Amino acid sequence: MKYTQLGRTGLKVSRLVLGTMNFGPQTDEAESHAIMDAALGAGINFFDTANVYGWGDNKGRTEQIIGTWFAQGGGRRDKVVLATKVYGNMGSDGDSWPNHDRLSALNIRRAVDASLKRLQTDYIDLYQFHHIDRRTPVEEIWQAVDTLIAQGKILYAGSSNFPGWKIAQTNETARRLGSYGLVSEQCLYNLAERRAEMEVIPAAQEYGLGVIPWSPLHGGLLGGVIKKETTGGRRASGRSADALANTKVREQVQAYEDLLAKHDLEPGEAALAWLLTRPGVTGPIVGPRTAEQLESALRAVELELGEEVLAGLDSIFPGPGASPEAFAW
Repeated sequence: MKYTQLGRTGLKVSRLVLGTMNFGPQTDEAESHAIMDAALGAGINFFDTANVYGWGDNKGRTEQIIGTWFAQGGGRRDKVVLATKVYGNMGSDGDSWPNHDRLSALNIRRAVDASLKRLQTDYIDLYQFHHIDRRTPVEEIWQAVDTLIAQGKILYAGSSNFPGWKIAQTNETARRLGSYGLVSEQCLYNLAERRAEMEVIPAAQEYGLGVIPWSPLHGGLLGGVIKKETTGGRRASGRSADALANTKVREQVQAYEDLLAKHDLEPGEAALAWLLTRPGVTGPIVGPRTAEQLESALRAVELELGEEVLAGLDSIFPGPGASPEAFAW
């Protein structure tokens, strides 16, 4: 496994991030534990989750599964850089309640304590805001964060799904208050969805945030979906199926798969390897449902994409260009 610094911090993290969103809803506890053991054994030390994972009436279930894994001991907690998130309402479906969501100081305090209990740990390495909160002053958010850091409950703060302007506003406010500020941004970024290159990634680089892409295979679209349809009889579903219904998208994905087949590369591994070449990227989040999917992701870390492949990928999935030149002169 290869490692890098998380943004401007001194924290060393793996170039792959283990995403845990499937733990509970799609992967049972025993298999989830096996995947975490395999990830740690392969050198992945950066685990990402969120308080709402488990979804519906099972919100918090994913954190509980991670907590029971930590409780097995063996140095598991000490070896892991643990990231979780706050924002979504933690009430059961149909039972939302005021102040049980978003980023008020009250909800942040409540949510941290609840996550710590589920995770069976006394601190969170990276506490991330899952979405911007248009109603809460940034000063209030940093007041809550600084209190939690002083209490030893969290070490760093990060953002997720923030636009570039909000990253700037949040860190400029932190600077004014003497707070350390955001150290990471978790955003949607992959070959098929490159809009983050216009504003989000430049802002993250300017303020020293590590970029953590989620959905690196764009819901399976970049994982060889057409080949699986034609050779294995596995039809696309969900977001991939919706995207492939668009003729232009299907032609792009077919060209993508043809390019990689020419170079004897697996699509999913190449998509992850491409992200690892991108400026500012700390590491993509991989969310395996099985140990086999984790093994495939691990191969991407050692994969070197040649100039011909990189140029071909840019031709098939061109980026939006720099801002403001992409939309102005």
